[in-house]
Amino acid sequence: MKIHEKYINRCIQLAKNGLGTTYPNPLVGSVIVYDNKIIGEGWHKKSGEPHAEVNAINAVKDKSLLSKSTIYVSLEPCSHYGKTPPCCDLIVAHKIPNIVVGTIDPNSKVAGKGIKRLIENGVNVTVGILEKECNELNKRFFTFHNKKRPYIILKWAESLDGFIAPLAKEKKEPVWISNAFSRQLVHKWRSEEQAILIGTNTVIEDNPKLDVRDWTGKNPVRIVLDRTGKIAEDYFVKDLKTKTIIITEQDNLTISENGIYENVIFDASMLPTICGILFKNNIQSVIIEGGRQTIQTFIDSDFWDEARVFVGNFNLNNGVKAPLLKRNYTSSKIKEDQLKLFINHD
Repeated sequence: MKIHEKYINRCIQLAKNGLGTTYPNPLVGSVIVYDNKIIGEGWHKKSGEPHAEVNAINAVKDKSLLSKSTIYVSLEPCSHYGKTPPCCDLIVAHKIPNIVVGTIDPNSKVAGKGIKRLIENGVNVTVGILEKECNELNKRFFTFHNKKRPYIILKWAESLDGFIAPLAKEKKEPVWISNAFSRQLVHKWRSEEQAILIGTNTVIEDNPKLDVRDWTGKNPVRIVLDRTGKIAEDYFVKDLKTKTIIITEQDNLTISENGIYENVIFDASMLPTICGILFKNNIQSVIIEGGRQTIQTFIDSDFWDEARVFVGNFNLNNGVKAPLLKRNYTSSKIKEDQLKLFINHD
């Protein structure tokens, strides 16, 4: 492995520690190298807290070495004042002579301005090391800024014979098709993404909490499609314990700190409108965990980036048909369950 790739790869490893906690900021890792040794490293942990470059510089015990070092960073350093000062200014202030950047920041507030400022201040800049991997690291952030919508992940579980639920249930709770390990993995995924979306029927049939009770992390923002206001106040999604956005055709609904109502006409332009609403609310990623109709609508409209499908090891024989997705996929096993991963490439 080439030396620049070695250290950018380390930046990527560090950045992944922030998955689920940095929104609306990107995942960023940084290392500082002197005489072929890492003397400082860091990653961005939470919005409003120091960026990766700041943490890496702060980790260097002998600051006199900075003027003879190279700083590596997975994403272009910021050049503007937000909740924290520009990282470019800090790099220049410490007279770090070399910087190696994985990829350019797509945010219009940066978008090459950081690179420009560093070059203007005499820093030797190298850009585009492991660029594909760095873009993949921040696929949510890049989708949000480039496509003006969140990164969309479809998720469902189906039986071996292709059903996602029986036709009738005795209780308003989920019928589990996947095993306990798969269900725990879903809660891990929820902690990593910014929001989760379901439709009216799923709420009424299952009364889900949509939290991360089987994992450690922050509960995602709940997005609920409720066209005609069928969902009563005693459902979990109306408990206001977690920020919830209700998308509806109803007017004059009360808005609270954790309960937001967004008015949408449920027609052919519904999904672009919903994506626009999520963009307005700074939602960078969303898991679609709705029923067949909701998920199939996203598939048919080509509004999705990934699909994660669990296949349980039994037959239901009858029931609600699973969404239809005709794409190539990769497969892995979670005990007796099969997990299929579909990627929707441009």
